[in-house]
Amino acid sequence: MRKKKSLLWMALLALLVLLAACGDNASGTNSDDAQQSDSEGLTTVELGMLKLTSSAPLFIGIEHGLFEEEGIDLQVNWFDAAQPIAVAVTGGDIDVGATGITASLYNMVAGGEELLIVADKGREQEGYSSTALLVHNDSDIESVEELKGKQIGITQTGSTYHYMAGRLLEEHGLTTDDVELVPLNSIPGLMETLESEQVDAVLLNEPNISLVLEEGYGKVIEQIGDAFDYQTSGIFFSNAFAEDEETAVNFMKAYAKATQYYYEAVLVKEDGEIVPGENYEEVINIIAEYTDQEPQLIESGLPYMDRDGVLLSEDIQTQIDWYAKENLIDANVNAEDIVNTEFLEQALNELE
Repeated sequence: MRKKKSLLWMALLALLVLLAACGDNASGTNSDDAQQSDSEGLTTVELGMLKLTSSAPLFIGIEHGLFEEEGIDLQVNWFDAAQPIAVAVTGGDIDVGATGITASLYNMVAGGEELLIVADKGREQEGYSSTALLVHNDSDIESVEELKGKQIGITQTGSTYHYMAGRLLEEHGLTTDDVELVPLNSIPGLMETLESEQVDAVLLNEPNISLVLEEGYGKVIEQIGDAFDYQTSGIFFSNAFAEDEETAVNFMKAYAKATQYYYEAVLVKEDGEIVPGENYEEVINIIAEYTDQEPQLIESGLPYMDRDGVLLSEDIQTQIDWYAKENLIDANVNAEDIVNTEFLEQALNELE
C-alpha cells in the first residue's frame, strides 16, 4: 500500500513539473526574452573596436552610460588590428565595428561582403595635428617635392598610410611611381627606421609625432590634414544590425551625444587655438585609461572628428577611385552601396 502511495505522489509531482513548464512556454518565455530581462529590457549590441584615441566617443559613451540611456547593452570586443573588425562585421560576429577604412575593406565589398559605413570616427582636418610626413632631423629635405627618388616608410600596402602618402605626393605634383614606398608593418617600425635613417621619410600619427619631436630625431615636413581632408576611419553596421532600424538609430543617438561631448571638451578653437572645454581633463583621463597611455601624450594628438559624428561621405568615393587607380582594389565599388547616413540623420533629428 505504501509503495502504491509513493508511486502516486511521484506521478503527481511529475505532472506538476510538466504543467509548470507548459505554463512558461504559453507565456512566451524563451532564451532571447530571458537575456533581455537579465539586462533590464536592454537590447544587446556587440561592438568591435581598437584601443585608440580615435575611439574616444565610444569610451565616453560607455563611461557616461549613454548607450544604456538609449536602451542598449553594449558588449565590447577588443581587437588588435583593423581588418579583423571589418571581417567580424561582414560575418555577423559583431553588430557594429569602429576602425580604419582601408583598401582591404573595399576589396571585401568588391568580393561580395556587405557592410555599411554610417558615421565619422576620425579624419584628417586642416589645423588639427593627426598624421604627418616626417624626415630625420639631420635631413636636408624640406619639402614633399624633394622626395622624388627617395624612400618613404608606410605601415602596409593598401593601408591608410599608403593612401595618405600617395595623395600627399599627388598634391605636390608627384606620384607613387616617383618614390619607393617601403612597408614597415608597424608604427614602432616606422619610428625605429626613421631614427636609424634607413628611409628618407615616414608617415606617423599622434602621439608618435610628438614623441619623435621630443626625442629630437625627426622634423615635420607637412601635416596631412593641411594638404587634404580625409575620412580615415568610421563606424560600420552589419546589414543584419541595420535591419533593426530602432536599435540602429538608438545606437547613433548615443554615439552622437558622445561625439558632441568629445568635441566640446577638446576640439573647440578660438583664434586658431584649442580652448579646453569644461570636461577637458575628464575626457583626457578617460582616453588615457582605455588606451593605457599617459594623459600628456593624449593631449598632444587628439584626433579631429565632426561634432555630430557626420561622415565625410564624398571622400569615400574619392578613396575608392584612388585605390582602383593604383590597382589596390580588385573590382570597382560604388560608395552609394556602402554609405548610409540615414540612421545618424534620424538620430540627430530625434535629439533636437
